[in-house]
Amino acid sequence: MIQVFLQRLARWLDRPLFPWKKLVIGFSLAEFTLENWLLFRQYKVLQRTTVPKALQADIETTTFDKSQAYGRAKAKFSFVSGIFNHAKSFATLYFNVYPIIWAVSGSILARYAPVRFSGEISQSLLFVYLFGLIDLVAGIPFAYYHSFVLEEKFGFNKMTLKLWITDMIKGQALTIAFGIPIGSAFLSIIKSTGQSFFYYLWVFMLVVQVSAMTIYPILIVPMFNKLEPLKPGKLKESVEALASRLQFPLSELQVIDGSKRSAHSNAYFTGLPWIGKKKIVIYDTLLEKSSEKEVEAVLAHELGHWKMNHTSRLLFISQAHLFYIFALFSVFIENKSLYADFGFHKERPVFIGFLLFNEILSPTDSILKLLLNIWTRSMEYEADAFAVKLGYASELGASLIKLQIQNLSSMDADWFYSSFHHSHPILTERLKAMGWSGDKHASSKKADNEKPLKAADREIPEL
Repeated sequence: MIQVFLQRLARWLDRPLFPWKKLVIGFSLAEFTLENWLLFRQYKVLQRTTVPKALQADIETTTFDKSQAYGRAKAKFSFVSGIFNHAKSFATLYFNVYPIIWAVSGSILARYAPVRFSGEISQSLLFVYLFGLIDLVAGIPFAYYHSFVLEEKFGFNKMTLKLWITDMIKGQALTIAFGIPIGSAFLSIIKSTGQSFFYYLWVFMLVVQVSAMTIYPILIVPMFNKLEPLKPGKLKESVEALASRLQFPLSELQVIDGSKRSAHSNAYFTGLPWIGKKKIVIYDTLLEKSSEKEVEAVLAHELGHWKMNHTSRLLFISQAHLFYIFALFSVFIENKSLYADFGFHKERPVFIGFLLFNEILSPTDSILKLLLNIWTRSMEYEADAFAVKLGYASELGASLIKLQIQNLSSMDADWFYSSFHHSHPILTERLKAMGWSGDKHASSKKADNEKPLKAADREIPEL
């Protein structure tokens, strides 16, 4: 029944001379306008000079001022890079760049590749790589500025130019290594399964996503970072006891050398949400700047996500979203008027159709992002409440404030901007929900028996 409805909708939408290009460019302009209006609202908040009332007992004015300056710098960068990206996207659509790159891809294959690589799938893969390479080159000045100027200015960048270039090369290698088989399978499924392709494509992408969750921490992360077991001691014993108490299937506690690239702090766990052993990974920057109990509190929050099945629920939602996208794509996959309006008059490459379809879908994605942010913020409140229930209220509050200071995260936000861009509640909202009573200048105050873990105590080699 779903398939019949989609076929009728496809016939109704395939109208000669329908202005698809004007529609897509209009959607893009509307989205760009909305994003910059939200950014302007947030920038006004970032110009405030008074610490939010809820944080006045815990945040020093100098720290707040630096956080505001960092937020303004990021906002300006976002504005400039946003203008560039929108102009690039507009030019790509308006001047029919897709058919130009498509033709170049075909010419390269015809001239240099064996005959067996002359089909649409090979041409689509080469198109994707060439288009991605153009995007990469065009974005290099912005990527360089972000790491070596903006982040450097505020003390976060720890990368050398050599490491930055090496990361870029590794990223391209991984794109080719995984992109070719996945892209080939993606297009082959569509080509071979007819009008019901979206069912098979959905199952395939579920397998890909689950496989990625398994492979990423084992193969990908070690390519970019060094992982070491957490040194035996009080913190390890406490975390293992907490995991045992919650029946968390912990296999290993690891420390990742996040300081190799950035001064930002974090912690997370890896593994499939419903089966198998899991690893907890702690950034070395978090260990350096937090007490043992504060690190434990952060991990209690993360284990709260696991205990309440947040990862499983997010996976379910992402799969439902994917099915919706693939099913709706079946409506546009053979739309002659859509292809023609973007310069494809004689052929209708599947991957090009998918790109154009995503341009049409972008307004609904903004709405879905808003709804998803509302949902994930509720999950963060639940994970905080879980840690508080375990007795970590004071430590979690102090660690959230420290993380905010260490990362120079914005300590206040425009509510409308936050709704669209923040998957986590802002600090003041989280502390209020936890019933945080405050600790004068917690950013610099430590209990005598809770000293931060130094690098030397972790046996992490300097790289």
